[in-house]
Amino acid sequence: MSVAERKLTGKISKSAISKQEYRDLISRTLPHVIQTEAENAHYIGVLEYLDALPHPTAAQQALADLLTLLIEEFEERRYALKAGGPIDHLKELMAANGLRQKDLVDIFGTPSIVSEVLRGKRDLTTGHIRRLSERFHVSPELFIVGGDGARRNAAV
Repeated sequence: MSVAERKLTGKISKSAISKQEYRDLISRTLPHVIQTEAENAHYIGVLEYLDALPHPTAAQQALADLLTLLIEEFEERRYALKAGGPIDHLKELMAANGLRQKDLVDIFGTPSIVSEVLRGKRDLTTGHIRRLSERFHVSPELFIVGGDGARRNAAV
């Protein structure tokens, strides 16, 4: 099977990669664990260049795979979402949609309930969760406390 055939079937083995071409690419790129935004931006640029090639060689594809891993690892470390509770998620959705407390009265019934929920003084009810998930087109699980399905909000 030729290198071109292996590419088409997705079965590129290490032996199909030109070691000299790969060494040259590595020596020019010098990939390493990314520590800064500038390094990340540089590697993203290299990856975009490689991805734009109409027919990348096996060595170029191997370098693109390596850069993808390095970029993903950096971004997961740097931009990892902090665990948040249902109210944190609600506040984030409100901010993302440019909403204020008064915009949620139709979900909660009164301005005072909206305020109490957002301050953590009142738990979300099952009805609130259903209406919020419909309003924001998200899973109801986003508004449920705990990853095990346990829920603090006893009011139904």
